[in-house]
Amino acid sequence: MCDSGTGRRVRHRAAAQAGRGGSAGRGPTEDLRMERHSRDASPYPLHGVTGAALLLGILLAGAAPLIPLAILVARYEAELLPLFAVPLAVLVAAWRIARDRARDQLTDPLTGLANRQALLLAARAAIAEGSSVPPPAPVGRVGLILLDLDRFRSLNDTLGHAAGDRLLVQISHRLHAALSSGELLPGAVPGGRRGSDPFSVLPPAVQGGRRVVVARMGGDEFAVLLPGVGCSVTLQRLARALIAELAAPSSLDGLLLVLEASAGVCIFPDHAGDAETLLRRADVAMGHAQRGRTGVEVYDQERDADTPIRVGLLGDLRRALEAGEVELHYQPKVAFDGRVVGLEALLRWDRPGRGRISPEEFVGLAESSGLMPRLTDYVLDAAVRQLAEWRSQGLEVQVAVNVSPRDVLTPGFAAGVADRLARHAVPPQALQLEITERLLLDDSRRAADTLDELRRHGVGMSLDDFGTGHSSLVRLRSLPVGELKIDRSFVSRMVADDHDAAVVRCSVELAHSLGLTVVAEGVEDDETWEQLHSLGVDAVQGWLVSAALPADQASAWLRVRRAALPPAERVVRPALPETPAAAPGTYRAPPSHPSRPRTPTSPPPPHPPDHHPRARPHLPTAAVPARPRPRAPAAGSPIPTAPRTAARRPSSPHPHLPTAVSPPNRSPRPP
Repeated sequence: MCDSGTGRRVRHRAAAQAGRGGSAGRGPTEDLRMERHSRDASPYPLHGVTGAALLLGILLAGAAPLIPLAILVARYEAELLPLFAVPLAVLVAAWRIARDRARDQLTDPLTGLANRQALLLAARAAIAEGSSVPPPAPVGRVGLILLDLDRFRSLNDTLGHAAGDRLLVQISHRLHAALSSGELLPGAVPGGRRGSDPFSVLPPAVQGGRRVVVARMGGDEFAVLLPGVGCSVTLQRLARALIAELAAPSSLDGLLLVLEASAGVCIFPDHAGDAETLLRRADVAMGHAQRGRTGVEVYDQERDADTPIRVGLLGDLRRALEAGEVELHYQPKVAFDGRVVGLEALLRWDRPGRGRISPEEFVGLAESSGLMPRLTDYVLDAAVRQLAEWRSQGLEVQVAVNVSPRDVLTPGFAAGVADRLARHAVPPQALQLEITERLLLDDSRRAADTLDELRRHGVGMSLDDFGTGHSSLVRLRSLPVGELKIDRSFVSRMVADDHDAAVVRCSVELAHSLGLTVVAEGVEDDETWEQLHSLGVDAVQGWLVSAALPADQASAWLRVRRAALPPAERVVRPALPETPAAAPGTYRAPPSHPSRPRTPTSPPPPHPPDHHPRARPHLPTAAVPARPRPRAPAAGSPIPTAPRTAARRPSSPHPHLPTAVSPPNRSPRPP
């Protein structure tokens, strides 16, 4: 501002001075009067000769860097006002254009929600504010929910991209309305939509720091940023409520659509220290929710393949596979009459400098990083080579290998398995692949084709972890499997928990009605053994029978069993003397429980041809649980006691187990 009499500057507006690169109150006063020769040369009529100045001008700070700064210092007449009004209108219009352009850079053009850039700006501002608060205070936390629509791509391809865009607009309206109602998150003020609020896509610092930001991240992915969230439980509850809101039927072009979504949850500072890491780790959690079909997952560092620790672990695993440092151990499975059903191969890896790594840890890492096909090939090669070696020694046993859904969906997987068996001269029936029902959730048609091809080659198949995932009669009926395995989580608690015992009983009855044999995992004490026997389970596996043994110790274990047989019975499995031969089409159960009728299409007495062991690379390490140890074996125990590992849980005597039992020798199951 200038004094009209002296023409000297007396004060500034702070914003004006900031726009010129200075600050309010700085610098000496300046003489803004025009020099006399300048006044004389001016084309405008100037009234007054004193040289006193009046500041008439426009100062726009920050509107646009190319807008000129217009200042006219002179005496003027009223007729000259239009000369200043027109430039003022032009500059205001330019400022509005620049403002709208800046807003468009932070807005999703399809839905009007905030975009990825706006979400990151909001997250940075919220984290900066939260960092100034002590961590225990809830206001210091910033939560992020990342939502992704399941199977939206197929719907988009079917209905067309225009219909898909309209559906995305409907979803954005639902998310914004659900958070605006205040029912899901009381007290929240949703932002991130272009509308009446001109600052809806600006960072929370501009909006007061408590506004929930709803954003579209691209494609079918949405995000909700919540400053001041209390804990992960609150975010999980909100995420499930949003998923339920999206699951309500949507009408699109006369069609009624029901959408499903998966969500990942991440919190500052619990899981991340900056906005970019917060977003990336929420995406990791969302990926786990999609793969596991769990709906909502909270970020877990142990499952993140991109942390420095896990990146180092992944590199060590690659080197261990190249050097052959990953080993297979074999855990026997036996029937209640003492027959060896087969062996289950378990991965063991002793990492230099760290010791034994749990298969749950490194197999999950391999699966999430793309190393799983290589790990599966490694296990298949090792298992088939060991089968060939055992057959050369007269030990005809079966080994099964668990394969992941990604393996089965890999083109040429079935042909590769068949070539590997032929290369080592191992009959296909000596190998069994174990699968889970999750396989059919990814690509059921392609998975069924691969499994049928494996079945035609003569490779047996088993359904693992039954009851723990997405079990259904339709999927169970469509799978070409001959064996069902009851998960250890039910078996280990069935003695103390009637509900788990009921699950086991129903699983046994269901499997037998479909012509499948049943194997129970995790048998560790006599009470569980007896209860499984009374329910009609066909075979058991666990510490009570044997720990997982290295290949050489497993060979010795099998020889001890084989040496007890007469020479004529060491190759072909003998019929049990106390069990008469079963009639065609029926199954003769052990004498301690009633016989079960079997379907005529599967007459496997005394043991079904596809009742094979399994070998899965990612079975958890058979650690000794903290349970009462069974009584020490008496002399003459039918289950051999040597050789075993140091961590072996001693077995207990079972008088109904014969000692003279040979390893199985089965013919291929017909396709």
